[in-house]
Amino acid sequence: MPKPDIHPTWYPDAKVICNGEVVMTTGSTQPELHVDVWSGNHPFFTGTQKILDTEGRVDRFMRKYGMASVDSAADEKKGDSVAAEKETDDKKSNKDSSSSEA
Repeated sequence: MPKPDIHPTWYPDAKVICNGEVVMTTGSTQPELHVDVWSGNHPFFTGTQKILDTEGRVDRFMRKYGMASVDSAADEKKGDSVAAEKETDDKKSNKDSSSSEA
């Protein structure tokens, strides 16, 4: 038997609230629990991934440790190939102009 007057009040039907709606009830020492994440919107349970990128921190981390994503690596390769094609075109145009001058 617990000692009287030393334990917090127990609320057996405490409401868990996420984004303004009641998502479940549980037992707690608080009558209402306001949460940002619960099993209904957590990436582990929903199968979706959500990365909150604050001021490019994720990109900076990925670059620092050489873990560039597939999309960014493809974009870089695409940018490199476009630049290489442009250089080739410039060289061809320079050769054409120099041969026409002679």
